[in-house]
Amino acid sequence: MPRPYNPFVSHTYAKKNANRISKNVIWLTLQPPAPGVLSPAPAAPSRPITISAMIAHLRGKLIFKQPGQAIVECGGVGYDVAISVPTFTALPAVGIETALHIHTQVSDDQIALYGFLQSDEKRLFERLITVSAVGPRLAIKILSGLDPERAVQAIRGQDHAQLTRIPGVGKKLAERLVVELKDKLDDFAVAPVHAGPKGAAVDDVLSALVNLGYQRPAAEKAIEQALAKEEALAADFDGLFRGALKVIR
Repeated sequence: MPRPYNPFVSHTYAKKNANRISKNVIWLTLQPPAPGVLSPAPAAPSRPITISAMIAHLRGKLIFKQPGQAIVECGGVGYDVAISVPTFTALPAVGIETALHIHTQVSDDQIALYGFLQSDEKRLFERLITVSAVGPRLAIKILSGLDPERAVQAIRGQDHAQLTRIPGVGKKLAERLVVELKDKLDDFAVAPVHAGPKGAAVDDVLSALVNLGYQRPAAEKAIEQALAKEEALAADFDGLFRGALKVIR
């Protein structure tokens, strides 16, 4: 008796040398039936499968990580996941089990996974991609430039200056984020807005750290911690720069 035809013959994540396949993609390859193999009967009409019904959570061994990307092995399959900087910095060491909340994004030619350690970060990501001209990749950049709490504070407080400091976010997009989301973030619990350290030396040290390649949120936090140890550094560029470097390294 001929074996039934199973159209799903492979399930692999994208490789770097596959030029026609973008990164962060999981593929289900569809092949025609071989001669002598029965094709399945036409399926009865059914409702479309929603994105959230596909992959919503992964738990497994972290086998690779770098800023923007993690690969998690679950049941012998490696899932290539796009991640934000806050999620990257909070991930455990390679080889340790981890769990990620997943948003599955389906387009005409790929299925891409976006992962988050915190559920609030995933929820904010899903709000961001409802904004005109904000796709998943830009939403990840926004969350890499501002952690969820600060991003919510900036949008609620209509802080365009804070938003435009994020790479890829200009004045018009910052205005659009505020207009479209400021009244849609009431379910996010955030602490009262805390004014960060101010002053010419602080701004210069922050700019220097960012130019050295450090992420802005990490640089801001390092400056805050250095000033907490010695407030007088706020007017001393050299001292504050050295203090922040000790914290951030």
